[in-house]
Amino acid sequence: MKIKVKKLPYEEVLALKPARKRKPCRPSKILKLLIRLISKSELKNVNFTYDFDGEKFDIKTPCLILMNHSSFLDLKMVAEIFKHTDYNVVSTTDALVGKELLMRKIGCIPTQKFVHDVSLIKDMKFALEKLKTSVLMYPEAGYSLDGTNTPIPEGFGKLIKMLNVPVVFIKSYGAFHYDPLYNCLQKRNVNVSCKVSLLASKEQVKSLSVEELSKKIEDAFTFDNFEWQYKNGVKITEPFRAKGLERALYKCPHCKVEGKTIGDGVTLTCKNCGKTYQLTELGRLQATDGETAFESVPNWYKWQREEVKKEIENGTYKTESKVKIMVLSNYKCLYEIGEGILTHNKDGFYLEGIGFPLKYSQGVLASYTLNSDYFWYEIGDVISIGDKSLLYYCFPEKEGIVTKLRLATEELYKIAKENLKK
Repeated sequence: MKIKVKKLPYEEVLALKPARKRKPCRPSKILKLLIRLISKSELKNVNFTYDFDGEKFDIKTPCLILMNHSSFLDLKMVAEIFKHTDYNVVSTTDALVGKELLMRKIGCIPTQKFVHDVSLIKDMKFALEKLKTSVLMYPEAGYSLDGTNTPIPEGFGKLIKMLNVPVVFIKSYGAFHYDPLYNCLQKRNVNVSCKVSLLASKEQVKSLSVEELSKKIEDAFTFDNFEWQYKNGVKITEPFRAKGLERALYKCPHCKVEGKTIGDGVTLTCKNCGKTYQLTELGRLQATDGETAFESVPNWYKWQREEVKKEIENGTYKTESKVKIMVLSNYKCLYEIGEGILTHNKDGFYLEGIGFPLKYSQGVLASYTLNSDYFWYEIGDVISIGDKSLLYYCFPEKEGIVTKLRLATEELYKIAKENLKK
């Protein structure tokens, strides 16, 4: 999938009319049927199945539908599971670029990732109470980078209380392995399934505290796809299964050098020290020679987080790179405005344009995580920062920093929150 891009000077982008705020609309039944028909072939290819687990519930009653976000297949699975139910979808604003009318008729409720948006709650309540539709939401707001859960917004239980509807949870199995974000959109031969369960009835939403509801969400969104693969003997035999893995595993645990790991074929190799790992058919890492530092992709990823945390705590953390900058100002297209320098340190982000007057700073408490994506719309690895007026999509020239920036953002936020408490 690609996105409409147009080159435009920064000053002209600033003068553009912002996107008009619109209320959600009831999804078109014709478009819903069309999506199901388009999805049918791919779902058949993955032998898609689903079942309902635990307490029974009325699937046609307006509810909040939550799902773990693994790949683009997620939306197709929901279309099949809720084929007899009308629902709106909380989507990222970039999904509407160049096709706003179509996406709204599908039922999209646009919002900016990891940017405070009070109007989103109003839109969700409008859909549930006025349109009498359910609302589908991916609380993680982004695909998993390493096959494990990503942070959920703090106090999510408060949102559930405000919406005051049953909460349904869909957990997918195999979807991450079918099309992992790091693997350059190359799909694998994997069976995919879902379990659908009632996470909280309307009575429980009323009786449980915000903390108890938040804990339910946190527990539901705790998973390790690679561990699931290993325990269930799910084999990935494709000869490209490690391609792009350096996007997630950017730092060598042996020589500690960043940005020199290369995932190609079935191996991950450090070009600095020569250490090579094989990603086995069961998703385990094995050194081809000598010590295996990590057998688990998520454990390697966690180690990188600890390494970033150490840099922050000892005052040495700083990431800087030249970036290509694109701006999201409205839904007509994404505007390419030139190049700049992106800096991230203990104070947050600072983005400065090269040859044009862009100076944007964002503090560490602006967001609990960072919108980081690999091979975004087939353009490249990206991070986005910004506010309600403008979103800056930055494509770093420096290798292997997109993941590090996300880890650092999350750790800096945690430290800042702890300092506030003290």
